[in-house]
Amino acid sequence: MSQSKLAALLTLAAVAACGDYNTTSPPPPVDQPTVFSASGDIAAKVDAFRTLLGPSNGGTAGEQATGRREITWDGAGAAPFNNKNNFPPDFFNTTVRSGAVFTTDGIGFRNDSLLFAEVNPTYASQFAFFSATKIFTPVGGNRVDVLFEVAGQPTPAAVNGFGIVLSDVDLVDKTTIELFGLNGASLGVYAAPVRSDAAGLSFLAVKFDAAIIARVRVTLGTGALAAGVNDISAGGPADLVVFDNLVFGEPKKAF
Repeated sequence: MSQSKLAALLTLAAVAACGDYNTTSPPPPVDQPTVFSASGDIAAKVDAFRTLLGPSNGGTAGEQATGRREITWDGAGAAPFNNKNNFPPDFFNTTVRSGAVFTTDGIGFRNDSLLFAEVNPTYASQFAFFSATKIFTPVGGNRVDVLFEVAGQPTPAAVNGFGIVLSDVDLVDKTTIELFGLNGASLGVYAAPVRSDAAGLSFLAVKFDAAIIARVRVTLGTGALAAGVNDISAGGPADLVVFDNLVFGEPKKAF
C-alpha cells in the first residue's frame, strides 16, 4: 500500500473515532406528569390534588420545605378591590405572601363577588364560584400568565404542580393551561373539560415530580367579558370562562 493511501486511511479512521467520541445522547425527557381533570362535582379531585402536593402553607413568607399554596380570592385583604378592574397583579406575593404574580393580555384584573353582574347582567346566571363567593377574570382579554416567586420575595421560583378551578367551559380544547419551564420551553398544553352540569365548574391540574414549572399561561375560552358580550350558551359570539381557586406547589427558588 502506498504511503499516500495509508495516510488517507489513518486520517479517515481518526475522523471517525473523533466523531464517535463526540457523539452525545439526547437530553433526558421531562418526567410524565400526573394530570387531574374533572367537571360537575369537582371537590374530590381538588382535594386529591391538594393531598398530592402536601399541607397548606397559607401566606407564610419564605420558601417552605414542602406543601402547597392556594388562592381563593375570598380573603378580607382583597375586599378593597372587589368588583373593580384594578386588582393588583402582585397582591398574592406582597399583601398575601403566596408566591404568585399575574400578567394579562388585557388591561387589568377583576375580583368579583357579584358573578360579574355589574359588567353584564346575563353573567349572574352564567357563572358560579367554587369557594364562596368571589371569582376572577382578566379585564379586556382572556389570557392570564401566572409567574412564581419565593413567597414574599421578588425571587424567581418554580413549582411542581398547578391546578385551576374554572367556571362555564362550553367548548372543547379552547380553555387551556400551558406550562413553561425555567428555560422558557413549553412543558405541554392541557385542555380543561367542558362543563357537565348546571353548576358549570371544571378542574384541571398537572403535577410533576420536581419543581420545574416557572410560568403558566391560562387561556380562558375564546373571548373577554364585556357589557355587550354574551356567552355562546346565551346566544353570544364567544365562550366566556372565568376562574376561581388556584392550587400550586410550594414555590422553590429557581437556580
